[in-house]
Amino acid sequence: MANLLGIDIADETIRVALLRSSYRRVTIGALEECPLADYPSIAEAIRAVAAPLLSRGDSVATQMSGDKLFVRRVELPPTAMKQLAEVLPFELEAQLPFDLEDAIYDSRLMPRAGANAPVSVFACVARIDQIRDRVETIQAAINAEPERVDASSFVLANLVSVVPELGAAGPIAVLHLDASTTDLAILREGQVEFVRTVTGGTAGLPASAKPLARDLRQTLMSWRSLGGDPVQMVYLTGPGAKFQGAEAYLSSEVGVEVAQLPELRAEGLSGELGEKSVRFTRAIGLALSLMRNPRSMNLRQGPLAYERGYGFLREKVPLLAGIGALIFTSFLFSTWMELRTLDQQTEVLEEALASVTVNVVGEPIRDPKMAEDAVSITSSKLDDPMPTVDGFDLMVEISKAVPPDVTHDIEELDFQKGKATIHGIVPSIPEAQQIAATLGTVPCFENVKIVRTNQVVNENRQKYVLEFDVKCPLPGQEKEKGKDDEKKKAKDSEDGEGEE
Repeated sequence: MANLLGIDIADETIRVALLRSSYRRVTIGALEECPLADYPSIAEAIRAVAAPLLSRGDSVATQMSGDKLFVRRVELPPTAMKQLAEVLPFELEAQLPFDLEDAIYDSRLMPRAGANAPVSVFACVARIDQIRDRVETIQAAINAEPERVDASSFVLANLVSVVPELGAAGPIAVLHLDASTTDLAILREGQVEFVRTVTGGTAGLPASAKPLARDLRQTLMSWRSLGGDPVQMVYLTGPGAKFQGAEAYLSSEVGVEVAQLPELRAEGLSGELGEKSVRFTRAIGLALSLMRNPRSMNLRQGPLAYERGYGFLREKVPLLAGIGALIFTSFLFSTWMELRTLDQQTEVLEEALASVTVNVVGEPIRDPKMAEDAVSITSSKLDDPMPTVDGFDLMVEISKAVPPDVTHDIEELDFQKGKATIHGIVPSIPEAQQIAATLGTVPCFENVKIVRTNQVVNENRQKYVLEFDVKCPLPGQEKEKGKDDEKKKAKDSEDGEGEE
């Protein structure tokens, strides 16, 4: 839920409206006012009435009185539609008593009768120093910048969201009677088509009634002179709306039916707030301008644009879109280059894998999974972590190799990592050689040899050290080993016959 604070700075009174906005619902949170005469400055008065209602993160809007603004309606040819932003400043400057460099403006396109009809632009212009002073005053008072500075008469159009009657085909006028100024806005289907602020209001009544009625008649005649249809209804708002007989008197003077503004369709208006709401319609309209798609003019433009507001972001959209496109393009290019580099590295690794698999399995394999399966099949039995011969099997084979009539003692047996070492004692060296020869016939024993012999101290027996490798052949290798042994014996016999 968003908190919206509208600060209406009139000539004699500060009025503040706090609205709480959620999905399709507007709630009036508070309506407060104070007379300017009770405080030494406008900032002090704003601080007294607005600061207690302000919370961190609340949005704030204020207004400039219509008598300090210049409202112009510019007619342009249809060909200017494509270059409206470039043409409009020159047209406005020709109608202003000062340079446009010293001013800020906002504009709205008026409805067109057709594609070939002239382009009508409604513009509101203010001096930049006045808008800056208003922003600085609000900031000094409540330590928060206003997001919007609206034109007082245009603000009345924002009431359409809480007063559906103002959205009629019309034209319908909204008349805000204040102490020293009176704002008039003429709406057609909820959009502003004509505004004017006249000097004079409820102050000085009843003497000021006739001059005010005369100014209002002239205002409605100006609207008709621009080609506008007769106004069907005038809705009365503001502090002067509660004056007894105001509707009847104004209706007889201007020749148009005048009535009180219908009740606002907002929550929280029961009791005292409901009675006060008529005086606060302009402050409520300011708070409503902070909602989506406001119908009023925002004079915080150009160098004074609210930097954290939607208007500022809207101006920066082309720049942000360009930066976003550049970042996206850079990301795509970087990703493409990285993928290309990875593809090249993959090709190099696949060639290396093919070269290795040729040496290991006899054929080039570039797929890592296939290469892993092929190598695992080839080396699965060789890499079996379970030993094929343990220490007990080794003792059994040694006992078989010792002749029954030979006394054989083992001092030490070391068997680890496929290497066996026996420190034994036999009656003589031939018995040791016989044991070594017998162990050499065991399929799992390879490179059986006696590495050292010496006589036992004070005995006639011999010590020996026997070493051999323990490696059992895989199935099918025994036959090949036998064939190799037969070939070796045949070659040895041929060599013996040749020598004879």
